[in-house]
Amino acid sequence: MPKKTKTKSDDLELIREWSLPLEATLGSAVRVKGILQEIRSRLPPAVRKSLDMQSGELTLVMPENSKTAFRATSSIISESLRGVADLPIIPREIEDILGITASERKRWLEDGRLPSAGTRTVRLQGRARRITFHVFDPRVVEDLLDRGAVDEWREEDAAAKAENRRRAAYQAKLTRSLKKQDKVKQADPKVEDTATGLSGWDEFGSEGLLR
Repeated sequence: MPKKTKTKSDDLELIREWSLPLEATLGSAVRVKGILQEIRSRLPPAVRKSLDMQSGELTLVMPENSKTAFRATSSIISESLRGVADLPIIPREIEDILGITASERKRWLEDGRLPSAGTRTVRLQGRARRITFHVFDPRVVEDLLDRGAVDEWREEDAAAKAENRRRAAYQAKLTRSLKKQDKVKQADPKVEDTATGLSGWDEFGSEGLLR
């Protein structure tokens, strides 16, 4: 039931609060803010700012003389919150939930380790430009969080980076060696004959068999 309280100006207000379950927020303050914005978008423009976040709970505050609008708004919020745990997770939310950087998100998304749940296209506020981005399944993200997948991926990336450095160093060494051999051959053409390793080659030529 809505409860009444008094403001500093002694104007009566109607207040109702909703707690968000952990399975919906996944412990992320960024996710909480995203849920607030999502629920607000489903409300009539005139009452959107009446819904806010206080002490980790969604709080609806309206004047005491707006009982009809208050009940209608409360109903919309309650209905919207029934599926709040299944709301797709957007990029900035998954970065906060998993504690990853934007570059890690993009890299793991590209190589398939971080599965996409599809894309969403939105228009930037006050602009005509639209942007498209990947969203993620909350249950998949929850599983990644529970099994510490990020730590595993970082170890894999570190090992791959070390291997790439080793290969690059070997390739650089091989390239330097080949360049050095080319310089020696240019300075003394006979080196190429010697390098073939064919015994008796000089004698073969001196006996005139190549004429």
